[in-house]
Amino acid sequence: RGVEAMTPHDLYLEVGQRRTFAGAMRWPGWCRGGRNEGAALAALLAAAPRYAAALADSPLGFVPPLTRDDFVVVERWAGTTTTDFGAPDGTPAIDEEPFDEAELARSLLLLDACWRAWDLAVAAAEGRTLRTGPRGGGREREAIRAHVVESGESYLRKLGWEAAGKAPSALAARQQRLRHAIGEGLAAAQRGEIAPTGPRGGQRWNARQFLRRTAWHILDHAWEIEDRIA
Repeated sequence: RGVEAMTPHDLYLEVGQRRTFAGAMRWPGWCRGGRNEGAALAALLAAAPRYAAALADSPLGFVPPLTRDDFVVVERWAGTTTTDFGAPDGTPAIDEEPFDEAELARSLLLLDACWRAWDLAVAAAEGRTLRTGPRGGGREREAIRAHVVESGESYLRKLGWEAAGKAPSALAARQQRLRHAIGEGLAAAQRGEIAPTGPRGGQRWNARQFLRRTAWHILDHAWEIEDRIA
């Protein structure tokens, strides 16, 4: 089934030994994990209203499902150590399909929505204490901000693209630079200007793979901040 034939609630499952991720084929960023398949699907359903809120100001038209009966699992694969660590690692077969101009435009709109949700979460945590876990674990707001930017820069390199110029020291400026570079990198990928392998032969991420991981990571930490505001 190709990209255009996907229904809004077609899903994939990435099943690790200790953790499973459920994600939506057509909605990068709407991806949640759990200890098993049932928990992952329940977490995905629970996150649907949050995902809808993140995309509310965009023209993308996401409609959240009402129950788990709306879900259709169309693909599954074995997870990796990264899956068990707590991050989705694989991608569905549709991510290998051509990334055309329409999909580029849709992807940029989706990422803009994710960044807006992120900015709102960061602003809401200004001057607030973030709750820690039962053992005192958990980054503070600025550490989470730095992590999201640093990870985004790492993901961009996996795509085969680098932000131009020297990175500014201010975190907000560095994030803005990253956002601009992501747009440039995805456009270059759409035009076929990025080789699928790096200079040392390593396999790069394609545009859809990059989009899926980046959108998930931004929203995952935006929602973490929201959940931990004291």
